[in-house]
Amino acid sequence: MQKIIVGLSGGVDSAVTAYLLKEQGYEVIGVTLCMHGNAEKEVADAAEVAERIGIRHRVVELKEKFKETIIRYFTESYEKGETPNPCMVCNPLMKWTALLSVAEEENAEGVATGHYAGVVRLANGRYAIRCAASATKDQAYVLYGLSQEQLAKTRMPLASYEKEEIRAIATRIGLSVADKADSMEICFLPEGEAYTDYLVEREGVKPVKGNFVDECGTVLGTHQGIIYYTVGQRKGLGIAFGEPRYVKELHPKTNEVVLSGNDALLSRTVYAREYHGMALEQIEDGIRLLAKIRYSHRGAMCTVYHEGERLRLEFDEPQRAATPGQAVVFYREEEIMADKEDIADVPADADWKKVLVVAGGAVICRKTEA
Repeated sequence: MQKIIVGLSGGVDSAVTAYLLKEQGYEVIGVTLCMHGNAEKEVADAAEVAERIGIRHRVVELKEKFKETIIRYFTESYEKGETPNPCMVCNPLMKWTALLSVAEEENAEGVATGHYAGVVRLANGRYAIRCAASATKDQAYVLYGLSQEQLAKTRMPLASYEKEEIRAIATRIGLSVADKADSMEICFLPEGEAYTDYLVEREGVKPVKGNFVDECGTVLGTHQGIIYYTVGQRKGLGIAFGEPRYVKELHPKTNEVVLSGNDALLSRTVYAREYHGMALEQIEDGIRLLAKIRYSHRGAMCTVYHEGERLRLEFDEPQRAATPGQAVVFYREEEIMADKEDIADVPADADWKKVLVVAGGAVICRKTEA
C-alpha cells in the first residue's frame, strides 16, 4: 500500500482530501503544522477528523520558525510601505518544506493538500499548478512559489470539485467540520484583530506620523503612520475632502502617503521583481500572458518585457491599484503530457488537453526600485 502525507489543517477541505485518498487505497497520515498561537483549535479539529476517518495523525511544532520567517516578513513588508502576501511565502518555505520532511521520515511517496487547484506535468517536462474547475474557489494564485521538486511530490485531489460537493461529502461521512467556516486570509491574526493592532501591540512596530500629499507633493494633512494604509484604500484616511481620495503610493523614505483620485490608480504599466518560474522557467522578452495582480483579480492580458533585473508588464487595458509587495501571477494554456504516470493529478479525460496553468509569478514593485 502506498503511503501519502496529507496536510490536515482542521478544515473541511483537507479532511475530505484525506478521506478521498484513503478511499483510493492510500495509507494516509494526517499532519498538522502548529505554526502560530491560534493553532490549538486547528490541532483539535484535525485530531478529531483523523480519528473519524481512521488515519494516523501527527503534529509538527513550527512556531519559532514561523515567527522568524513569516511574521518577520509580514512586519518588515508593512514597515517598507508594501502589502505582504504571507500565504504565498509560507507555502513553499514552511508548509511544503515541513510536509515533505515528514514524508521522507515516513518513507511516503509524497504529500497532498486540500487546495482547489491541481498539479500537472506539461509537454515541456515541467510541473505546474493548473486552475481549479471552480472559478470562485480556485487557489492556483497562492501556489506560484512552489518549486519543481515540491510539485513533483504533490497531489491536490480537489481540483475538479465545487465547495458544496466537499461539504456534502463531509456531511455524508459524519465529519464535525462539515459546516466549519473557511479559514481567515491571515491565519495568525487573532479573530477580530486588525493587522495594524497586531503589528503595534504584538510585534512592537512604532508608527510615525507623516504627511498626506497630493501627486504634486502639496501637503494635505497628517497620516498616522504608513502601516495603516495600502494602495487603493479610500476609507479610514481620517481626513475629509470635497471628492473621493485614494491612497496612490506609499513613500517610506520620506514617510509620505500620496493621495489621488480614482483615475490616477489606473495604469497600463506594472513592474515586478523576483520572478519564480513554474510552467515557464524563464520569461521570453515580449511574451503574451494572462496576469493577475491580486488574488481577487479576474486576470488581464499583458505583454512582458525584461528591464534590467525587473519585469515590465504592459497591459492591454489599464489595471487598478497594482500594489507593491503583492504578487503578479502569470497564466497560459499549456499542453499536458499524455502519460498519466507523469501526471500528479488530472481528470481521466484530459489527455493532451490544453489547460490553464500557472506560468510563473513575481512580486510587484515600485517603478523607482532597481
